[in-house]
Amino acid sequence: MPSPLATTAWLEQHLKDPELRIVELRGAVLPPTAPPPHYFTDRQGYESGHIPGAVFVDWQIDIVEPLSPSNDVASPERFAAQMSALGISNATRVVIYDNAASMFACRLRWAFRYYGHESVFVLDGGWDKWRAEGRPVSAEIPQFDRARFVPRVNAALKASAGDIVGGIESGTIQVIDVRSPAEYAGEASRAKFGGHIPSAISLPRSTMVADDQTLKSPAALRECFADKGVALDADETVIYCNSGVSASYGMLALEIAGARNLRLYDGSWKEWGNDPATPKETGAASPN
Repeated sequence: MPSPLATTAWLEQHLKDPELRIVELRGAVLPPTAPPPHYFTDRQGYESGHIPGAVFVDWQIDIVEPLSPSNDVASPERFAAQMSALGISNATRVVIYDNAASMFACRLRWAFRYYGHESVFVLDGGWDKWRAEGRPVSAEIPQFDRARFVPRVNAALKASAGDIVGGIESGTIQVIDVRSPAEYAGEASRAKFGGHIPSAISLPRSTMVADDQTLKSPAALRECFADKGVALDADETVIYCNSGVSASYGMLALEIAGARNLRLYDGSWKEWGNDPATPKETGAASPN
């Protein structure tokens, strides 16, 4: 598969592939204006029925560093232990899906790539499309032999707050905010302070999602990005959201559209917006 997206038809044809591991991350995120908690994992939904052969990953626990206030990616040791326990080695092809228009799946894909594993794909349309098409579902919890996953950090995929500050000052970085317009404007926030990173382009994740929960076509994405003033040929582009989940979806969309040199700000607004020393701007995005 040359694309980072897997189709439902392809996956059904390869359900019995012994070299393939299917991973589900089902859950939900509530709007910042809703009463907390805002983040949920749906293990019960997985146990009641999932794509045959799929294993479950808790997106709030298994792939994040414990006690991290901004849900930073798990340490190399923690991530390797989790993937090894699921029977995933560095040679395993992985297809990931969720029920949230692929934002959790994209987060895990980014984590795999950050730790050096590139043979990983997102099921386009996820659980909702799979069910709508009447494809097979199982309640059987699979068991796989433990594998050996060796993490190899690809530091180019991750940006820090310091990287962003330096890039803004030098004018060498393009920053993209995929949160809602209200969060970008500072009218809502999951952190102590509202607003956005100075110079950031507002590109809500919802603008990249088609009606059937698949990612929009490359042509449609390029048109959307051009309308927002996003340069696909920028020397460096950093994408952020609240804690690096929706941003990973934006990163995939930009990749599909042809952008390169993409980095994820893992701490995102939960780090930036809780630090009184970081520069911030408020106000709605300017129309193009």
